[in-house]
Amino acid sequence: MRESDIERRLVQGVKKLGGKAYKFVSPGNVGVPDRLVVLPGGVVLFVEVKAPDGRLSPNQRLQMRELTQMGAHVFAVWDAGDVDVFLQACRDRYMK
Repeated sequence: MRESDIERRLVQGVKKLGGKAYKFVSPGNVGVPDRLVVLPGGVVLFVEVKAPDGRLSPNQRLQMRELTQMGAHVFAVWDAGDVDVFLQACRDRYMK
């Protein structure tokens, strides 16, 4: 499965939950996660999308670590199964 297919599945799944999955680009901040997910109730999550054979770059790992240390919720998804697990976590943990 290509990264673009995984990302499309994520966007569609978040939309079905009533949320938005904005493409996140931050000039001057290399390595920020791909998607900024906003769920009903104002919950904001960061999601990095990778192909199954992809790797997190050192800058991506750094950005994810820094966001997590600030209390942000940061996820990486590598395939369709990871997207499904992420969406279930959204339902179970963030949409109560």
